[in-house]
Amino acid sequence: MAHFAEIDSNNVVLRVVVVDNKDTADAAGVEKEHIGAAYLERLLGGTWKQTSYNGTIRKHYAGAGYTYDTSLDAFVPPQPFPSWTLDADCNWQAPVPMPSDGQMYSWDEAAGNWVVVPKE
Repeated sequence: MAHFAEIDSNNVVLRVVVVDNKDTADAAGVEKEHIGAAYLERLLGGTWKQTSYNGTIRKHYAGAGYTYDTSLDAFVPPQPFPSWTLDADCNWQAPVPMPSDGQMYSWDEAAGNWVVVPKE
């Protein structure tokens, strides 16, 4: 099975669907993205890009709300906070690394730092 993400005119992922391998393969049985995308365009309309669970295609498995970045040829998850930046692997990174002292932390955007999550 192959997975394809439908993207809107702003390259935002609308949904992800599963396509049978036979609908993505050429006459020799070799899977080709453009065949699967064309199949979905005929069936459902829209614009489609292939994605994969293991991240071998376009860095991340696409999800609704992700963005397809054409320059990176990657699906990028939504930015969690305005101060976070995208790294080379298309993961959002806080401007300050999270402490690794075993405590639970959450990001405080106003403070620009990690704060300890109180134990209940």
